[in-house]
Amino acid sequence: MATIKPFPALRPKPELAARICELPYDVMSSEEARAMAADNPLSFLHVSKPEIDLPPGTDLHSPAVYAKGKENFAKLIRDGALVQDAQPCFYLYRQVMAAHSQVGLVAAASCEEYLKGVIKKHELTRPDKEDDRVRHIETLNSQTGPVFLSYRAVAALDAFVAKKTAGKPDVDFTAADGVRHTAWTVGEGEGMQLIESEFAKIPFLYIADGHHRSAAAARVFQSRQGQGSSARFLAVIFPHNQMQILSYNRVLKDLNGFTHEQLLQKLDGVFVIKPGPDSSGKPARKHELALFLAGRWHTLHFRSQFAATTDPIEKLDMTLLQKYVLDPIFGIDDPRTSKRINFVGGIRGTAELEKLVNSGQYACAFSLFPTSIEDLMAIADAGGIMPPKSTWFEPKLRDAMFCQMI
Repeated sequence: MATIKPFPALRPKPELAARICELPYDVMSSEEARAMAADNPLSFLHVSKPEIDLPPGTDLHSPAVYAKGKENFAKLIRDGALVQDAQPCFYLYRQVMAAHSQVGLVAAASCEEYLKGVIKKHELTRPDKEDDRVRHIETLNSQTGPVFLSYRAVAALDAFVAKKTAGKPDVDFTAADGVRHTAWTVGEGEGMQLIESEFAKIPFLYIADGHHRSAAAARVFQSRQGQGSSARFLAVIFPHNQMQILSYNRVLKDLNGFTHEQLLQKLDGVFVIKPGPDSSGKPARKHELALFLAGRWHTLHFRSQFAATTDPIEKLDMTLLQKYVLDPIFGIDDPRTSKRINFVGGIRGTAELEKLVNSGQYACAFSLFPTSIEDLMAIADAGGIMPPKSTWFEPKLRDAMFCQMI
């Protein structure tokens, strides 16, 4: 059963939150971060991507980078921009992106339960990225980027959250990208016992985003043998029916020697193809894809024999695309290492796919229907690993909304 605990969060003064809180470190380049943090000394990018305060070209994993992050973090605390709560609390964190709204519980999750599989993962991690997060946590003595978890929705928790979020928030701001971020504190006597008891009935939590952060926290827990607050990691936990997953699309550098006509003939053996021009490039259902080729969209439906499986991994559209198209037709046997394929998050829209192909940089693009949270949970329950670049969660949690000192 899931064991979560309150903690005394280190968080921005409410009036400074909009200037401090930033997107996660891994969704932007150093150059983008440098531009975003320009003329804003309070930006948390000075902590999460501290290379922006060092000469361009500095090794991202050099001791100087981590030391600079520690220095910048300490300054935010020393200057009173970040303040730690006096008592352990739970927190609610609502994000509103256009018509979508989601409210998560901010809590300290168990590293031991992560290691035992109570907190389930669906992706492989890279040792170098784990090492980076371990060094960041150890140097700052803090977890500054939350892990994005999910659970199967519980009516009692939904009712409590609805009541609590009807009240006045502690923090409420709209970021430059249009996403609104709002937070409430749940202190002693305000439902803390209800939260802990209801989560104790939940058999599993699921990592949506933050596999490297959770793996790194578990390594710090093991090395410190649970001392301080290292036995737990910072998490925001959302009910499954509020999650928004966008597509993760593919763009290909070449057609593997085929002409446009030959490629469509090859694809006709796998799909029922319906050419545009009425296609928007956005698939409407599972097992439907869209192909942008030679300036026009084509709607592709997997022929029934290719999608006839009950295996939760094998029936994913990205699995079917890899197995029956990218490998045998395009000759891309490993999308994780091939230089002939790239991945474009659905947040950029189909216009970005058209732009990349029309520029001549890529030969064609595949637009996919988003993976469902139910598919993700089914794969995690089966102990499976999803194909690379299967999910793109939006909106992204903001770093520095909450930090846990360890």
